[in-house]
Amino acid sequence: MQQEALSFLSSSLPSLHHHHLPLRFHNFPSLSFKPNPSSSSSLLFPPKSPDSSSSFSTTETLESEIHEKLLYLDSLGIDFLTLINRHPPLLSTAISAVKSVVDYMTTPPINFTLQDFRRLVSMCPELLTSPLTSHTIPIITFLLREVGVDSIFDLRQALRRRPRLLACNVDYQLRPTLYFLQRIGILDPHKHTYLLSCSVEQKLLPRIDYFEKLGFSRRSATVMFKRFPQLFNYSISENYEPKLEYLVVEMGRDVREVLEFPQYFSFSLENRIKPRHMACVEKGVRFPLPVMLKTNEDGFRDRLEVHFVLK
Repeated sequence: MQQEALSFLSSSLPSLHHHHLPLRFHNFPSLSFKPNPSSSSSLLFPPKSPDSSSSFSTTETLESEIHEKLLYLDSLGIDFLTLINRHPPLLSTAISAVKSVVDYMTTPPINFTLQDFRRLVSMCPELLTSPLTSHTIPIITFLLREVGVDSIFDLRQALRRRPRLLACNVDYQLRPTLYFLQRIGILDPHKHTYLLSCSVEQKLLPRIDYFEKLGFSRRSATVMFKRFPQLFNYSISENYEPKLEYLVVEMGRDVREVLEFPQYFSFSLENRIKPRHMACVEKGVRFPLPVMLKTNEDGFRDRLEVHFVLK
């Protein structure tokens, strides 16, 4: 059915792939899903022939389903045509299933606003096509009962921050990641739900391994991530490597300073680390990393002047 739907849309909407702006159903008055036998619109759906009645019936049903789905999602402010380009399974998902997901997510107790729901769908279109009772509800239950998310308000906050949680499988991804975080000592996973959608093998372990390869003990590297779990979210090549190189080569510091201050990686290299270091060099002052980077701009300048005068 999905292949037939794609074929139907590609034949009846030749300009779809050349349109660069969000589309709405009311912008396409010529897109009629109700064939009029007496008009030229029958070119889209040729008249039945004796040997094509079954095919015509299937096409008629298909166009009716797509028509209803398009109108329904458009009424919610969700661009159906753009969404199916990103997530084709939406074509073959029953309208009743889509409505069930929308109702569950936008009414009490979950009660997302339509604006929030549109954002969830734009970032995680799988939400509209995932089975409600066997996929979405188990994820919600897992977050509340096993992860310890404190309230529905906190649940909404967690899903706003990481909509991709709704595309994950509880048994094969979310629960193994939860157990991993607990094993390394992160005992408040409800504060770090954004990590649950990460793969242990492909994302979390390689980051610990990276610091072990630098010469840190496994225990020291693990403790660093326990102290600052956000560290798991940073790129090795785009964050760890350039910042460590600057720390060692330009700042002349010991790489092990990051064990005590892993938050170093959360600061912008160009906008905070380099300017603060250069300001210290100009005054001949050397601050501990937390003092140099965490202090607000006015406080940093005040400290810089005081230490310069006292030299």
